[in-house]
Order: sequence, then C-alpha cells, then structure tokens
Amino acid sequence: MSEHVGDDTTIGNGRSYDPEAEHAFPDERLNAVLDVVLEDPEIGAYLQAQNVNPVDRMGYNDHGEKHVEIVRDSALRLYDLLKAGDVEFNGAADQGLEEADESVIIALAATLHDIGHVVHRDDHPYYSIPLAADLLDRLLPTFSFYDVDDVVRIKGEVLHAILCHHTTEIPLTTEAGVVRLADGLDMERGRSREPYEKGGRGINTLSSRAIRTVTLQPGERVPVLVEIEMTNAAGVYQVDELLKSKLQESKIEEYVRIVAINSNDEESELVERIEI
Repeated sequence: MSEHVGDDTTIGNGRSYDPEAEHAFPDERLNAVLDVVLEDPEIGAYLQAQNVNPVDRMGYNDHGEKHVEIVRDSALRLYDLLKAGDVEFNGAADQGLEEADESVIIALAATLHDIGHVVHRDDHPYYSIPLAADLLDRLLPTFSFYDVDDVVRIKGEVLHAILCHHTTEIPLTTEAGVVRLADGLDMERGRSREPYEKGGRGINTLSSRAIRTVTLQPGERVPVLVEIEMTNAAGVYQVDELLKSKLQESKIEEYVRIVAINSNDEESELVERIEI
C-alpha cells in the first residue's frame, strides 16, 4: 500500500479531502470539478433545502450540507485507501472513461445523492435522479476535458451511484459501492443533535447519539479498516442494522473491515465488540 495514507482519518472532525495532498489516484479532473461544484449557487441551495423534510418535518438526522460534506469526504478517503490497496474500479472503465473519472463520479454522486429530499424523505433516491440529471446536464459540458459522449457516460454512472445509495437496488459498480458505504459512515453523534434537541427519541436518533467516533485507516489484511467507538449499546443498531446493510453487496465488502467497540465499562457485558 502507498505510504501517504498511513495517518488515521477521523470522519466528521472537520478534516476534508485535500486537493494539495498526494493521492493514490490521478486527481486533476476531480479538483477542477470540485472547484466548480463547491461554488455553484444552485447546488448550494439544494443542500440547504433538502434538510427541511427529513429534519424539520420528520425528525430524522441531518441530511443537509454537513452530511453531504462528510459523505463526500468519506467517499474520497475510502476511494484513496482502496486505490492504494490496488482495488480495481469498474464503473468508469466499463464505459471507456479514464481512471481520472472514477473519483469525479464518486464526488458528484456523493454531493447530489440526497437532493431528492426536497420532494420527500420517502423514496428520495428516485426523486434525486431527475434533479441531479438536470444539474449534471448543465455542469458537465462546461469542462473542456469532456465531450458529449463523456458527459452521457459520466452522467449515467453518477445517477447509478445515487440510485443505489439508499435503496434495495444493488450497486453494479465499485464507485457506487463506495458512495453507498460512505453514506452509512456518517453516524457520529453530532448528526443527531438537532432532532434530539427537538425531542426526537426514535431508534435512528438514539443509536446515532451513541456513536462517539468513526475513523478510517489502512487495514492489515484488507485495504480499509473502519473503527467505531460507541458509548452505549444503542449504537449496535447503527452498526449491525444500518452500516452492515450498506456494506453488503456493495462490491467492496471484501476490502473493508469494520470494528465497533463499546467504550462504556458499565455496559461491557452487553456488547463489547462487533466485527463486520
């Protein structure tokens, strides 16, 4: 594995993808696309508006700007670790696109995966598809390194990853699997602060409150080790029900090891360690 990914990376602690850092993949196209996406006013408006239905009206955990930032950063760090571990990606390759387009597909899908929440929380990936398609039709042709054929193929791969992030649809590409798992990795307690303070006591909120930290680092036997620290047994729901379902049939399950540890000594007999 490449040495540059040796430092532990904490998800949700303010650290983000660094375009100036050395990566295990070609990043010039990704950085150019991110420069545009992060400053686009329409995307910014969606990221704010998409939090109203799930949080304000239905009491779910955050699905807005901070969630998207964490998912995108987690997806790019996952991708970096997997590439450093020589994992092959098939999405861009199957379409005849370049290796540099793999990270572009991942970043765009991670950014736009939840915009369907502006319509409704229920079945939101299906609503995200047409909304994201409109944005991609506007943005992708502006990059000089993409022709019409590239735009169509990248758009299709991004929409596939969006569809598969939170449905029973099985990812057909490694890129989609990365986005799917990254979405599940946003589970630290800060995500549930607002619904909890509003009185939400559902299993999603309570279990998320039990997750103290989530870290990503190179594994010894597999490219990626995810370590999760829980403060009480409620966190088991996040790990064993939600995250496990994200990893299964993601096309990257054999490359990722997840370890969750209960740091509450008083509950150590209830659940001390979970491995996926």
